[in-house]
Amino acid sequence: MTRKTVRIAMNGVTGRMGYRQHLVRSVLAIREQGGVDLGDGTVLWPEPVLVGRRAHALEALADQHGLDHWSTDLDAVLADPTIDIYFDAQVTSAREDALKKAIAAGKHIYTEKPTATGLDGALALARLANEAGIKHGVVQDKLFLPGLLKLKRLIDGGFFGRILSVRGEFGYWVFEGDWQEAQRPSWNYRAEDGGGIVVDMFPHWEYVLHELFGRVTSVQAQTATHIPQRWDEQGKPYDATADDAAYGIFQLEGGAIAQINSSWAVRVDRDELVEFQVDGTEGSAVAGLRNCRVQHRSATPQPVWNPDLPVTEPFRDQWQQVPDNAEFDNGFKAQWELFLKHVFADEPYHWDLLAGARGVQLAELGLKSSAEGRRLDVPELSL
Repeated sequence: MTRKTVRIAMNGVTGRMGYRQHLVRSVLAIREQGGVDLGDGTVLWPEPVLVGRRAHALEALADQHGLDHWSTDLDAVLADPTIDIYFDAQVTSAREDALKKAIAAGKHIYTEKPTATGLDGALALARLANEAGIKHGVVQDKLFLPGLLKLKRLIDGGFFGRILSVRGEFGYWVFEGDWQEAQRPSWNYRAEDGGGIVVDMFPHWEYVLHELFGRVTSVQAQTATHIPQRWDEQGKPYDATADDAAYGIFQLEGGAIAQINSSWAVRVDRDELVEFQVDGTEGSAVAGLRNCRVQHRSATPQPVWNPDLPVTEPFRDQWQQVPDNAEFDNGFKAQWELFLKHVFADEPYHWDLLAGARGVQLAELGLKSSAEGRRLDVPELSL
């Protein structure tokens, strides 16, 4: 067995997502399992090089996890010929320029989304990467959630018949920060810093809808800033200038309609923080992060509307849980492994910068739809 070291510049790992999901639960977890086996006698061994602006935070992370390499000089890291891959989990406003530098340096690219602050920039990145001949991927983690993997199993098996609609509910209450610390960084609520739930979540909904149900062909959205004042990490009040809730209707290729509510100002009365109900002519399903339950046409009850009598039908008891029938790994880690195999074994991979641009496009059109109060077509993208 030959071990091939893969040096990965990881920019933004001092942030919550970059640290927990990408460094600890993905790259370090791959090391703990012994690397990625390519099946030809080669094992890929990821070697992270931590990159960021705060030297003390990087040094502390490196010491905590026994890592040898970190730097606050991105240019120097990208100039290092031993660096194979550049990964970006920075704030959105800093990502585009860093990705351009990495592409120019000839590094393979793996990045969080949104890939840029606007569609023109996102498409430019995809073109630059293709022209440079590098391999590139965008994190689309929700496709690898157990609940959505079970949902895809149902779709592939023809369970639904003709799919009619998709209804999604996502969100939770993010504390304002005055008397309880907020669970999300304050920049998320400042439009001038790249914040807002549309730019954060519509890219997710684009790839979920696109991959499972069909390309989004039109969008109609209504955004809101329900909580106009919040408190930052220093306990100082600030005006929330970005949307903290969005209510979207999406027409899908093939005729299905999706409706997805996204909110950081909603209290959870669901089994999971995100749930999608899919209704089809032959059956329905409700999928969350981990679980998925179904109701077939033959087992659908016959509710009758009568507001004068209490409900006697145990509706929730009439659904059946979809079994795991497999072991599900962390979704971020699973996609990291696929990208590494794509880079070093040329295995197929289509979640690239063009796919990332579709997410930026949908967010941009969603904001425009809300501002103009009308439904907008979503043109198909090409390079």
